[in-house]
Amino acid sequence: MGEWLRKILFWFEFPLVHVGKTEITAWTLVNLSFLLVMVYYLAGRIRKWLIEGVPVINRLELGARVAIGTIARYVVLLIGVLVALQTVGIDLTTFNVLAGAVGIGIGFGLQNVANNFISGLIILFERPIKVGDRIEVGPIDGDVVEIGARSTTVLTNDNIAIIIPNSKFISENITNWKYNDAKVRFRIPVGVSYASDVQFVKRLLIEVAAQNPDTLHDPPPLVWFRGFGPSSLDFELLVWNSTLVHRRWQFVSDLNFSIFETFQRHGIEIPFPQREVHIRTGLVAPEPEKPGFETPQGGA
Repeated sequence: MGEWLRKILFWFEFPLVHVGKTEITAWTLVNLSFLLVMVYYLAGRIRKWLIEGVPVINRLELGARVAIGTIARYVVLLIGVLVALQTVGIDLTTFNVLAGAVGIGIGFGLQNVANNFISGLIILFERPIKVGDRIEVGPIDGDVVEIGARSTTVLTNDNIAIIIPNSKFISENITNWKYNDAKVRFRIPVGVSYASDVQFVKRLLIEVAAQNPDTLHDPPPLVWFRGFGPSSLDFELLVWNSTLVHRRWQFVSDLNFSIFETFQRHGIEIPFPQREVHIRTGLVAPEPEKPGFETPQGGA
């Protein structure tokens, strides 16, 4: 038993590689792995504690708490890795050449990774988007559920998680429906026939908006007379809402249902484009025969 133990200790203490004046052994790698796991676990616990457990920070909104927790996690990871390397006896000055090579690699081969990482830090500091915001990025429409170092996760209404690189939020136009607060004004276009009473139409639209339970009454609903269309008088109903920003098409759909039913009940016509087609009938005169040359018969 003692012989096997001595062999195991020998292989654990056998130098695998030299980094400067430091010998890297299997025991060094075991210690380093354990320390890195502990640092990673500690960084995650600190992030969770800052988001959920600190009374002073809990007074902030969720997006601010997540930003503070994520930045603290990065700081703990960076300091923890440096301390772990020094603890196992690895001199960091020996990595100067390696750091230069990594820098060149980042400059050429890892541009996108570095770009997304820096963009993630900018997002966390400037906070143009926050966890819980409703955003639109091109055709993507959903709620921000996580902002990571490289990418941001957006959850759509279909319960599909879409991973978006952080650089898109810095270089492209982003629509943030909750940047200031959750109160948003919706615009519903409505067309009625030219025979309609415009004041009556306005009153009906205001009543429809006021009867919807999701409509805010401060500011109150408005109706604008937008103009005279080719086949309709064009109105626009403006309604404020703060509860259905993440399902805004449901709110618009409910209002459209109510508007249609109300107009039908009061005899208000909603016109649609119509075209008249005139078909002329009769015989077409034959075209006159074109003069030609007769082929001579017989020989000359």
